[in-house]
Amino acid sequence: MSFAPEHRIIAAFVVGQISQEKADQLIRRTKAVNDGSLHVFFSDQRPQYEDAILKHFGRWRIYLRTGKPGRPRKPHLEPRPDLIYAQVVKHRRQGKVVKVTERLIFGTEKALKEYLERSPVSHRINTSFVERQNNSLRQHNRRLTRKTLGFSKEDYWLERQLHLCIGYCHFCLPHEGLKEKIDPPVPTKGNGSPKKWKRRTPAMSAGVTDHVWSLKELLTYRLPAKKRILINY
Repeated sequence: MSFAPEHRIIAAFVVGQISQEKADQLIRRTKAVNDGSLHVFFSDQRPQYEDAILKHFGRWRIYLRTGKPGRPRKPHLEPRPDLIYAQVVKHRRQGKVVKVTERLIFGTEKALKEYLERSPVSHRINTSFVERQNNSLRQHNRRLTRKTLGFSKEDYWLERQLHLCIGYCHFCLPHEGLKEKIDPPVPTKGNGSPKKWKRRTPAMSAGVTDHVWSLKELLTYRLPAKKRILINY
């Protein structure tokens, strides 16, 4: 999955074993929901992600003819100037992690340092946010609980159930890490203490909605109809 830690949002996910095809599909889905500002990626040491990110967030460099003898250089993909991609490399010995290092794939050390200094969630390269989200998802989803009768057996139904589970987490389940302080506190009925915090869901944090949805509201929400394009031959 691709995860936006600032809002605790799962931007996209793919069901299946990690492969180049699945990595391409994940980054393509991530780009489809991006507003154009996404340019920083952190991941574990998977070679598939490097190719997928370059393919969908890179640019083609075209070489013009110089007038000199010989064929011109072939076009090739290169990272954009603002693209940053770094990996967390875990060194293992007899199956145990003994050392963790960082590897910069795309971008410059200066650009990475500037980004980390102004980051609202972390000042280090890490994958802890998505790993913690994986744990939370397993706690909320019985189909991901190993060695039980509820464990999902088919990718088809797992993917559809995940859409429902993630939608619930985004719109209906307030996240403790996203709550906002109310200043001044709001008085409550009776002799209770004033309300000091406003609970927020990931969708509220991202500005998609302004309130916590009920499950009924989520299940009955009507999606806009897709536009049909008629082509005359």
